[in-house]
Amino acid sequence: MSWRLSFRCSKFRHVYGKPSTKEHSYDGVPITHSVHDNHYCSANPCFIAVVTECAGGGSFLVLPIHHTGRVDPQHPRVCGHSGRVLDVKWNPFNDHCIASCSEDCTVKIWDIPVCGVQQNLTKARKTLIGHSRRVALIEWHPTAENLLLSSAYDYKVLLWDVSQVGAVLRCPVRVVLMPIYHRYPSDTLLLSVSFNSDGSRLAVTSKDRRVRVLDPRTGKILQVSSSKSHRASKVLYIRGLKMLLSTGSSPWNHRQIVLWDPDDLSEPLYEEDLDGSAGVLFPFYDPDTHMLYLAGKGDGNIRYYELSTEKPYINFLTEHRSLLPQKGLGVMPKRGLDVNACEVFRFYRLIAIKDLVEPLSMIVPRKESGIFQEDLYPMTAGNQAAMTAQEWLLGINRDPVLMSLKPGTRVANPYPETPAEKGLARQLSSLRFQMGPAVGAVTRRDLDFMEECCCCSSLEAFLEEQLAYQDAKYPREVSDLSGWQPDETQIPLWTYCCTPHCCEPAERPPPTSESELLQAFYRQQDEIRGLREQLNHKDVRITQLELEIKNTRNNMRATF
Repeated sequence: MSWRLSFRCSKFRHVYGKPSTKEHSYDGVPITHSVHDNHYCSANPCFIAVVTECAGGGSFLVLPIHHTGRVDPQHPRVCGHSGRVLDVKWNPFNDHCIASCSEDCTVKIWDIPVCGVQQNLTKARKTLIGHSRRVALIEWHPTAENLLLSSAYDYKVLLWDVSQVGAVLRCPVRVVLMPIYHRYPSDTLLLSVSFNSDGSRLAVTSKDRRVRVLDPRTGKILQVSSSKSHRASKVLYIRGLKMLLSTGSSPWNHRQIVLWDPDDLSEPLYEEDLDGSAGVLFPFYDPDTHMLYLAGKGDGNIRYYELSTEKPYINFLTEHRSLLPQKGLGVMPKRGLDVNACEVFRFYRLIAIKDLVEPLSMIVPRKESGIFQEDLYPMTAGNQAAMTAQEWLLGINRDPVLMSLKPGTRVANPYPETPAEKGLARQLSSLRFQMGPAVGAVTRRDLDFMEECCCCSSLEAFLEEQLAYQDAKYPREVSDLSGWQPDETQIPLWTYCCTPHCCEPAERPPPTSESELLQAFYRQQDEIRGLREQLNHKDVRITQLELEIKNTRNNMRATF
């Protein structure tokens, strides 16, 4: 069992979890009631996104990361989906771009303004239409920019290049898995996905509870687990140690963790039973510290382990316990942690029974916690892409671009600049030349605001962000671009190859003044009064309709 004492010397033996107070949490968030085994939360150094419960369609909440405390019930949301939202993921190379998937069979790409969502956001930058049933999983590629993987209940796994021209994309760049000859095998209905460090391999768990390793470019299955003593539900690549970890259950319904060799899934390297709870175990791995965190859905505790390449491969450290169960968890990237407090990991626990999102910091106790600890923060994956989507599709593999978490340290990108980056640099230089000193005054004022909201610390980064947001994301109206497809959400429903609820609802922005609120209230009262009158006269209306049907039948008989 994992409760054995570990006498192995480790600098992470005394890691403890520090939950935030209610003032530094996000209170009053209506967390979704969906029963899918997803995280429902995603975070980056600027924003946190949480899938929320709403009537009629689906939505999620995007809050600035420092916007803690009580959340306004009328806070604007991202509400462009017509079905329940099932998953959200931030782009690892753009802190203002987020992807969402929904029961309305679509995947949408959203651009979040620099100052946050100020009004209900209903228009997505991209709508990906390729699935005919609800989309359950999405995952960004770890090294190539603009590559997004989607998996749905139509037994299809698709790979999209969201940089393609068009507001509506129907053709993915790769079909990883799909039904063959109208057969729907259980191995194509995925429960979880995980890329390796350079994105050249994809590990998945399927409905048949087996672990598979695929080539995401061709969809070829390279390895399949054959162990009958483990039914896998979640899988994770252990980057840096060349191992796979899966969580699931044993034949006796005990929760298990299993380590695999990704090149040989015939026999597991390590297998351990944990407990008899029923909730799904979510694994999280930190490749910089080689620490593994296990958090169960519906549990209040989070276990920590340290992994190594030597047997027994996994060593239990301790656990964080809480009386409040978690429905899902979000994770902050390493570049958003507080290095001065020796914070090595941060969760965002979704506590549905309290409508609370609680940040939980994993801290290594040190005597001098105000200085940068070199041994705790090695070079880590940054927010720069190693290559473009086209380069990856041509067969190029590259490791992530590393960055240093030490304040004031910059690391050069070892890979050549992409054409898009060169063009952006030329735009920046021309902008500085044309606008002259006035740019400095404006950007200083905006930079102060950005330091409060998004933790930006350099003028050049802010200019790049503004140009990328204004020029690349919203260049012109869709109708002005030759080659762009029209907005197909206005096409009749029968043209869709999916369920009839794929059209977007016409949503109105919330009232901005008291008079508008009163007008909306009176309008709603009139509608309710009219509906009530119709309900009171339902018997008369039913009699009229029956008489009309009878007359129509008599006329048809007389005609024939």
